[in-house]
Amino acid sequence: MLTLDLTNAPRWHDLAPGVRVQLRPLTTALMVATRSDPVVESLPEEASDEERAVAFAKALARRAVLVWEGIGDADGNPLDPSPDAIDALLDIWPIFEAFQLTYVSKGLLLEQEKNVSALSPTGPSAGASATARVAKRSAQTARRG
Repeated sequence: MLTLDLTNAPRWHDLAPGVRVQLRPLTTALMVATRSDPVVESLPEEASDEERAVAFAKALARRAVLVWEGIGDADGNPLDPSPDAIDALLDIWPIFEAFQLTYVSKGLLLEQEKNVSALSPTGPSAGASATARVAKRSAQTARRG
């Protein structure tokens, strides 16, 4: 069952020990706006998937991050979120990975779930056999014989 969160309130996400960010909900409007981000749109056609993923994640974070805790400048002074600071934060590999796992992938899981369905006990998959096992047994029998 799909559970709707009708409050649409921002949530805190832990990205590393002592580092957390409050993010807007991952909505359709936020994703569409991110796809239209000038940095994302200006990527060259030959840009790799990795380059596209980083550009998209940074553009999304610039729109989603509201406040954060545990992030400071070189002198240890607390730093407020800004586009440059958000980009610098996501340049840190473990932070990027945590952002992708705790925020972006949760939105994409729903997309994956709709592409997967259980086998139907009365449908065309009901009588399907495991062809890989059958082929393996046939090869073993042929070798013995």
